[in-house]
Amino acid sequence: MADKPARRFTFFTAGVLILSLILITVFFFAPAWNVDPEGLQKTRVVVHRGDGLRTIIAEIRRKGAVRYEAPLLVTAWLFQDFRNIKPGRYKIPPGLSNYSLLDYLHRHPQDEERITIPEGLRLEKVAAIVSSRLDIDSLSFIEATRDSALLASLDVAAESAEGYLFPGTYDFAWASTPGEVIGFLVRRYRAFFTDSLQTAAKERGLDEIKLLTLASIVEAETPRDEEKPLIAGVYLNRLKKNMRLQADPTVQYALGDRPRRLYYRDLAIDSPYNTYRHRGLPPGPICSPGSAAIKAVLAPEESAYLYFVADGNGGHRFARTLSEHAKNVRKYRKILRSREKSAGAEPPSQ
Repeated sequence: MADKPARRFTFFTAGVLILSLILITVFFFAPAWNVDPEGLQKTRVVVHRGDGLRTIIAEIRRKGAVRYEAPLLVTAWLFQDFRNIKPGRYKIPPGLSNYSLLDYLHRHPQDEERITIPEGLRLEKVAAIVSSRLDIDSLSFIEATRDSALLASLDVAAESAEGYLFPGTYDFAWASTPGEVIGFLVRRYRAFFTDSLQTAAKERGLDEIKLLTLASIVEAETPRDEEKPLIAGVYLNRLKKNMRLQADPTVQYALGDRPRRLYYRDLAIDSPYNTYRHRGLPPGPICSPGSAAIKAVLAPEESAYLYFVADGNGGHRFARTLSEHAKNVRKYRKILRSREKSAGAEPPSQ
Protein backbone atom coordinates (compact mmCIF):
# COMPACT_ATOMS: atom_id res chain seq x y z
CA MET A 1 0.00 0.00 0.00
CA ALA A 2 2.99 2.31 0.56
CA ASP A 3 3.76 2.53 -3.13
CA LYS A 4 0.29 3.95 -4.10
CA PRO A 5 1.21 7.58 -3.27
CA ALA A 6 4.36 7.15 -5.33
CA ARG A 7 2.36 5.77 -8.27
CA ARG A 8 -0.16 8.58 -7.94
CA PHE A 9 2.67 11.13 -7.95
CA THR A 10 4.18 9.47 -11.01
CA PHE A 11 0.82 9.51 -12.82
CA PHE A 12 0.30 13.13 -11.79
CA THR A 13 3.76 14.15 -12.95
CA ALA A 14 3.30 12.32 -16.23
CA GLY A 15 -0.07 13.96 -16.70
CA VAL A 16 1.41 17.38 -16.04
CA LEU A 17 4.21 16.72 -18.52
CA ILE A 18 1.80 15.49 -21.17
CA LEU A 19 -0.52 18.44 -20.61
CA SER A 20 2.48 20.80 -20.76
CA LEU A 21 3.62 19.27 -24.03
CA ILE A 22 0.13 19.65 -25.42
CA LEU A 23 -0.07 23.27 -24.32
CA ILE A 24 3.39 24.01 -25.70
CA THR A 25 2.49 22.35 -28.98
CA VAL A 26 -0.74 24.30 -29.20
CA PHE A 27 0.92 27.57 -28.15
CA PHE A 28 3.83 27.42 -30.57
CA PHE A 29 2.87 25.06 -33.36
CA ALA A 30 -0.94 24.83 -33.65
CA PRO A 31 -2.21 27.40 -36.13
CA ALA A 32 -5.88 27.65 -35.32
CA TRP A 33 -6.16 29.41 -31.98
CA ASN A 34 -4.18 32.61 -32.72
CA VAL A 35 -5.23 32.93 -36.36
CA ASP A 36 -7.88 35.43 -37.35
CA PRO A 37 -10.68 33.27 -38.84
CA GLU A 38 -11.38 36.00 -41.37
CA GLY A 39 -7.79 36.10 -42.54
CA LEU A 40 -8.13 33.53 -45.29
CA GLN A 41 -5.97 35.38 -47.82
CA LYS A 42 -2.26 36.15 -47.75
CA THR A 43 -1.52 39.11 -45.54
CA ARG A 44 0.78 41.80 -46.92
CA VAL A 45 3.17 43.17 -44.31
CA VAL A 46 5.91 45.73 -44.89
CA VAL A 47 8.97 45.80 -42.64
CA HIS A 48 10.99 48.97 -42.96
CA ARG A 49 14.63 49.42 -42.06
CA GLY A 50 14.89 50.17 -38.35
CA ASP A 51 11.56 48.60 -37.35
CA GLY A 52 11.82 46.79 -34.02
CA LEU A 53 10.26 43.40 -33.23
CA ARG A 54 7.32 44.90 -31.34
CA THR A 55 6.58 47.24 -34.24
CA ILE A 56 6.67 44.36 -36.70
CA ILE A 57 4.41 42.14 -34.60
CA ALA A 58 1.99 45.00 -34.00
CA GLU A 59 1.78 45.48 -37.78
CA ILE A 60 1.13 41.75 -38.27
CA ARG A 61 -1.78 41.91 -35.83
CA ARG A 62 -3.06 45.17 -37.31
CA LYS A 63 -3.13 43.60 -40.75
CA GLY A 64 -5.19 40.71 -39.37
CA ALA A 65 -2.75 37.80 -39.66
CA VAL A 66 -3.09 36.99 -35.93
CA ARG A 67 -5.46 37.83 -33.07
CA TYR A 68 -2.92 38.55 -30.34
CA GLU A 69 0.60 39.98 -30.20
CA ALA A 70 1.76 38.38 -26.93
CA PRO A 71 2.09 34.79 -28.26
CA LEU A 72 4.39 35.99 -31.05
CA LEU A 73 6.46 38.01 -28.57
CA VAL A 74 6.83 34.99 -26.28
CA THR A 75 7.78 32.80 -29.23
CA ALA A 76 10.40 35.30 -30.37
CA TRP A 77 11.74 35.51 -26.80
CA LEU A 78 12.24 31.73 -26.63
CA PHE A 79 13.50 31.32 -30.20
CA GLN A 80 15.84 34.27 -30.40
CA ASP A 81 16.86 33.78 -34.04
CA PHE A 82 13.36 34.90 -34.95
CA ARG A 83 14.14 38.37 -33.67
CA ASN A 84 16.22 38.89 -36.80
CA ILE A 85 13.57 39.88 -39.35
CA LYS A 86 15.04 41.67 -42.32
CA PRO A 87 13.38 44.69 -43.93
CA GLY A 88 11.20 43.69 -46.83
CA ARG A 89 7.74 43.08 -48.17
CA TYR A 90 6.10 39.87 -47.04
CA LYS A 91 2.98 38.00 -48.09
CA ILE A 92 2.17 35.88 -45.04
CA PRO A 93 0.25 32.71 -45.95
CA PRO A 94 -2.93 32.13 -43.92
CA GLY A 95 -3.12 29.62 -41.07
CA LEU A 96 0.48 29.69 -39.84
CA SER A 97 1.27 28.89 -36.23
CA ASN A 98 3.18 31.36 -34.07
CA TYR A 99 6.41 29.46 -34.69
CA SER A 100 5.81 28.99 -38.42
CA LEU A 101 4.89 32.63 -38.92
CA LEU A 102 8.07 33.95 -37.33
CA ASP A 103 10.12 31.26 -39.05
CA TYR A 104 8.60 32.34 -42.37
CA LEU A 105 9.54 35.98 -41.78
CA HIS A 106 13.03 34.99 -40.64
CA ARG A 107 13.77 32.78 -43.66
CA HIS A 108 11.72 34.43 -46.39
CA PRO A 109 13.91 35.62 -49.29
CA GLN A 110 13.91 39.30 -50.09
CA ASP A 111 11.46 40.61 -52.67
CA GLU A 112 13.21 42.08 -55.68
CA GLU A 113 12.32 44.92 -57.99
CA ARG A 114 13.51 45.19 -61.58
CA ILE A 115 14.59 48.74 -62.27
CA THR A 116 15.64 50.34 -65.55
CA ILE A 117 17.96 53.33 -65.38
CA PRO A 118 18.08 55.00 -68.80
CA GLU A 119 21.18 56.63 -70.22
CA GLY A 120 21.68 60.32 -69.70
CA LEU A 121 19.97 60.83 -66.33
CA ARG A 122 21.27 63.15 -63.65
CA LEU A 123 21.67 61.56 -60.25
CA GLU A 124 18.52 63.33 -58.98
CA LYS A 125 16.51 61.54 -61.67
CA VAL A 126 18.15 58.24 -60.79
CA ALA A 127 17.25 58.87 -57.15
CA ALA A 128 13.62 59.48 -58.12
CA ILE A 129 13.44 56.18 -60.03
CA VAL A 130 15.11 54.22 -57.24
CA SER A 131 12.94 55.73 -54.51
CA SER A 132 9.77 54.99 -56.49
CA ARG A 133 10.58 51.26 -56.56
CA LEU A 134 12.62 50.56 -53.43
CA ASP A 135 12.34 51.39 -49.73
CA ILE A 136 14.68 54.34 -50.18
CA ASP A 137 14.06 58.03 -49.71
CA SER A 138 15.29 60.05 -52.69
CA LEU A 139 17.00 62.64 -50.48
CA SER A 140 18.88 59.90 -48.61
CA PHE A 141 19.98 58.45 -51.93
CA ILE A 142 21.27 61.83 -53.15
CA GLU A 143 23.11 62.41 -49.88
CA ALA A 144 24.71 58.96 -50.18
CA THR A 145 25.99 59.78 -53.69
CA ARG A 146 27.99 62.59 -52.05
CA ASP A 147 29.20 60.62 -49.04
CA SER A 148 32.99 60.91 -49.09
CA ALA A 149 33.52 57.66 -47.17
CA LEU A 150 31.30 55.70 -49.56
CA LEU A 151 32.96 57.27 -52.60
CA ALA A 152 36.42 56.45 -51.23
CA SER A 153 35.40 52.83 -50.64
CA LEU A 154 34.30 52.66 -54.29
CA ASP A 155 37.50 54.34 -55.51
CA VAL A 156 35.57 57.29 -56.91
CA ALA A 157 37.86 60.32 -56.89
CA ALA A 158 35.06 62.85 -57.30
CA GLU A 159 32.74 64.90 -55.14
CA SER A 160 29.73 62.76 -56.07
CA ALA A 161 28.78 59.60 -57.94
CA GLU A 162 27.41 61.67 -60.83
CA GLY A 163 28.41 59.85 -64.02
CA TYR A 164 29.21 56.59 -62.24
CA LEU A 165 25.62 55.31 -61.88
CA PHE A 166 25.87 52.99 -64.87
CA PRO A 167 22.64 52.76 -66.88
CA GLY A 168 20.92 49.42 -67.40
CA THR A 169 18.19 47.12 -66.13
CA TYR A 170 18.91 45.49 -62.79
CA ASP A 171 17.23 43.52 -60.00
CA PHE A 172 17.50 45.03 -56.53
CA ALA A 173 16.26 43.79 -53.18
CA TRP A 174 13.34 46.04 -52.22
CA ALA A 175 14.95 46.80 -48.87
CA SER A 176 18.35 47.73 -50.32
CA THR A 177 20.16 50.66 -48.74
CA PRO A 178 21.26 53.69 -50.79
CA GLY A 179 24.87 52.59 -50.37
CA GLU A 180 24.11 49.12 -51.68
CA VAL A 181 22.40 50.47 -54.80
CA ILE A 182 25.09 53.05 -55.49
CA GLY A 183 27.83 50.49 -54.90
CA PHE A 184 26.18 48.05 -57.30
CA LEU A 185 25.84 50.67 -60.06
CA VAL A 186 29.43 51.83 -59.67
CA ARG A 187 30.65 48.23 -59.80
CA ARG A 188 28.64 47.69 -62.99
CA TYR A 189 30.52 50.61 -64.48
CA ARG A 190 33.81 49.13 -63.30
CA ALA A 191 32.94 45.80 -64.88
CA PHE A 192 32.24 47.57 -68.19
CA PHE A 193 35.39 49.70 -68.04
CA THR A 194 37.76 46.88 -68.94
CA ASP A 195 41.54 47.01 -69.17
CA SER A 196 41.38 47.60 -72.94
CA LEU A 197 39.08 50.60 -72.47
CA GLN A 198 41.31 51.96 -69.71
CA THR A 199 44.29 51.66 -72.05
CA ALA A 200 42.38 53.49 -74.79
CA ALA A 201 41.55 56.29 -72.37
CA LYS A 202 45.19 56.68 -71.33
CA GLU A 203 46.26 56.82 -74.97
CA ARG A 204 43.90 59.76 -75.45
CA GLY A 205 45.16 61.46 -72.33
CA LEU A 206 41.86 61.08 -70.52
CA ASP A 207 41.65 60.12 -66.90
CA GLU A 208 38.44 58.56 -65.58
CA ILE A 209 36.77 61.84 -64.61
CA LYS A 210 37.57 63.51 -67.93
CA LEU A 211 36.36 60.48 -69.87
CA LEU A 212 33.05 60.31 -68.03
CA THR A 213 32.63 64.07 -68.24
CA LEU A 214 33.03 64.19 -72.01
CA ALA A 215 30.97 61.01 -72.45
CA SER A 216 28.18 62.54 -70.36
CA ILE A 217 28.09 65.60 -72.64
CA VAL A 218 27.93 63.37 -75.72
CA GLU A 219 25.17 61.33 -74.07
CA ALA A 220 23.18 64.47 -73.30
CA GLU A 221 23.55 65.79 -76.85
CA THR A 222 21.95 62.91 -78.72
CA PRO A 223 19.93 59.75 -78.09
CA ARG A 224 21.18 58.31 -81.39
CA ASP A 225 24.07 55.93 -80.82
CA GLU A 226 25.14 56.21 -84.47
CA GLU A 227 25.74 59.97 -84.01
CA LYS A 228 27.73 59.75 -80.81
CA PRO A 229 31.17 59.00 -82.34
CA LEU A 230 30.84 62.01 -84.66
CA ILE A 231 29.72 64.34 -81.85
CA ALA A 232 32.54 63.05 -79.66
CA GLY A 233 34.93 63.81 -82.51
CA VAL A 234 33.63 67.39 -82.77
CA TYR A 235 34.24 68.04 -79.08
CA LEU A 236 37.69 66.46 -79.19
CA ASN A 237 38.52 68.66 -82.18
CA ARG A 238 37.44 71.75 -80.25
CA LEU A 239 39.48 70.72 -77.22
CA LYS A 240 42.59 70.28 -79.40
CA LYS A 241 42.12 73.80 -80.79
CA ASN A 242 41.49 75.21 -77.29
CA MET A 243 38.00 76.31 -78.35
CA ARG A 244 35.16 76.56 -75.86
CA LEU A 245 32.95 73.49 -76.07
CA GLN A 246 29.78 75.64 -76.02
CA ALA A 247 27.71 72.59 -75.08
CA ASP A 248 24.11 73.43 -74.22
CA PRO A 249 23.68 70.43 -71.86
CA THR A 250 26.39 71.79 -69.56
CA VAL A 251 24.48 75.06 -69.25
CA GLN A 252 21.27 73.17 -68.51
CA TYR A 253 23.16 71.29 -65.80
CA ALA A 254 24.38 74.56 -64.33
CA LEU A 255 20.86 75.97 -64.38
CA GLY A 256 19.52 72.89 -62.62
CA ASP A 257 16.37 72.93 -64.77
CA ARG A 258 14.83 70.10 -66.66
CA PRO A 259 15.98 70.03 -70.31
CA ARG A 260 14.54 72.95 -72.26
CA ARG A 261 15.46 75.28 -75.05
CA LEU A 262 18.15 77.70 -73.93
CA TYR A 263 18.09 81.44 -74.53
CA TYR A 264 20.98 83.86 -74.84
CA ARG A 265 20.43 85.10 -71.30
CA ASP A 266 21.02 81.55 -70.02
CA LEU A 267 24.50 81.49 -71.51
CA ALA A 268 25.67 84.17 -69.08
CA ILE A 269 25.24 82.03 -65.98
CA ASP A 270 28.34 82.13 -63.79
CA SER A 271 29.18 78.46 -63.30
CA PRO A 272 32.25 76.28 -63.96
CA TYR A 273 29.82 74.04 -65.87
CA ASN A 274 29.03 76.82 -68.35
CA THR A 275 31.18 75.81 -71.32
CA TYR A 276 30.15 78.98 -73.15
CA ARG A 277 32.18 80.97 -70.62
CA HIS A 278 34.94 78.53 -69.65
CA ARG A 279 37.37 76.62 -71.85
CA GLY A 280 37.98 72.93 -71.50
CA LEU A 281 35.85 70.34 -69.80
CA PRO A 282 33.55 71.17 -66.87
CA PRO A 283 34.56 69.89 -63.40
CA GLY A 284 32.71 66.59 -63.70
CA PRO A 285 30.03 64.57 -65.48
CA ILE A 286 26.60 66.10 -66.03
CA CYS A 287 24.72 62.78 -66.23
CA SER A 288 25.30 59.03 -66.37
CA PRO A 289 26.65 58.09 -69.80
CA GLY A 290 25.96 54.67 -71.24
CA SER A 291 28.39 52.31 -72.92
CA ALA A 292 27.85 53.77 -76.41
CA ALA A 293 28.75 57.31 -75.32
CA ILE A 294 31.86 56.15 -73.44
CA LYS A 295 33.02 54.07 -76.40
CA ALA A 296 32.32 57.01 -78.73
CA VAL A 297 34.79 59.18 -76.80
CA LEU A 298 37.40 56.41 -76.90
CA ALA A 299 36.84 55.71 -80.61
CA PRO A 300 35.49 58.94 -82.12
CA GLU A 301 34.72 59.39 -85.78
CA GLU A 302 37.53 61.37 -87.35
CA SER A 303 36.39 64.51 -89.16
CA ALA A 304 37.17 68.18 -89.61
CA TYR A 305 33.86 69.22 -88.07
CA LEU A 306 33.92 71.85 -85.36
CA TYR A 307 30.22 72.68 -85.09
CA PHE A 308 26.84 71.00 -85.05
CA VAL A 309 23.25 72.01 -84.50
CA ALA A 310 19.98 70.11 -84.26
CA ASP A 311 18.25 69.38 -87.55
CA GLY A 312 14.77 69.50 -86.01
CA ASN A 313 14.16 65.79 -86.55
CA GLY A 314 16.14 64.28 -83.69
CA GLY A 315 19.51 64.41 -85.42
CA HIS A 316 22.16 67.05 -86.12
CA ARG A 317 23.78 68.94 -88.98
CA PHE A 318 27.55 69.26 -88.85
CA ALA A 319 29.85 72.00 -90.16
CA ARG A 320 33.56 72.66 -90.63
CA THR A 321 33.39 76.43 -90.63
CA LEU A 322 31.47 79.05 -88.73
CA SER A 323 29.75 80.24 -91.92
CA GLU A 324 28.51 76.70 -92.67
CA HIS A 325 27.32 76.42 -89.10
CA ALA A 326 25.46 79.74 -89.38
CA LYS A 327 23.55 78.39 -92.39
CA ASN A 328 22.61 75.25 -90.46
CA VAL A 329 21.48 77.36 -87.50
CA ARG A 330 19.22 79.41 -89.79
CA LYS A 331 17.67 76.23 -91.13
CA TYR A 332 17.06 74.99 -87.59
CA ARG A 333 15.49 78.28 -86.52
CA LYS A 334 13.23 78.25 -89.54
CA ILE A 335 11.96 74.81 -88.50
CA LEU A 336 11.42 76.08 -84.95
CA ARG A 337 9.53 79.13 -86.10
CA SER A 338 7.20 76.97 -88.15
CA ARG A 339 6.44 74.98 -85.02
CA GLU A 340 5.95 77.89 -82.69
CA LYS A 341 2.41 78.18 -81.43
CA SER A 342 2.89 81.74 -80.27
CA ALA A 343 4.84 84.66 -81.75
CA GLY A 344 7.57 86.65 -80.10
CA ALA A 345 9.57 83.81 -78.58
CA GLU A 346 13.18 84.66 -77.89
CA PRO A 347 15.50 82.77 -80.26
CA PRO A 348 17.47 79.81 -78.94
CA SER A 349 21.18 79.93 -78.26
CA GLN A 350 22.17 78.12 -81.43
